[in-house]
Amino acid sequence: MALQWMILACVVAVEAAVAALVTLPAPRAVRGQIVGLTSLLLQPLASVIPFAAFQLLDIYWKKEHRLMCTSEICTAEERIRFEKSMFKAQRNVILCVSACLLYWCIYRIVKYNKDIKALEETEKRLKEE
Repeated sequence: MALQWMILACVVAVEAAVAALVTLPAPRAVRGQIVGLTSLLLQPLASVIPFAAFQLLDIYWKKEHRLMCTSEICTAEERIRFEKSMFKAQRNVILCVSACLLYWCIYRIVKYNKDIKALEETEKRLKEE
């Protein structure tokens, strides 16, 4: 079960690096290449959204069907195991939400850059006429 969270953590790290790369100031030629490459990567990376949504549903289902250890009948070991599983679930929710949020941020940044490029080309064409 830990493999899926490791994969999601790697995807979040890659998305964070791409978001940082896209937002760094760069010359126009370099920025155009970065935005072009990123826009090509966006379609395959879109699979992270349903994967993260499925993981969130899995976390919710496990939370609803988990044995609660809130009374004084539980031993200290059971209580520690319960709290540890809750902390892991919270960490995984943050991971899923950050994967979706980073993907959306990258998508919007690339879209804004493409719109700016299209407007610059339109302005350049209108100035030539």
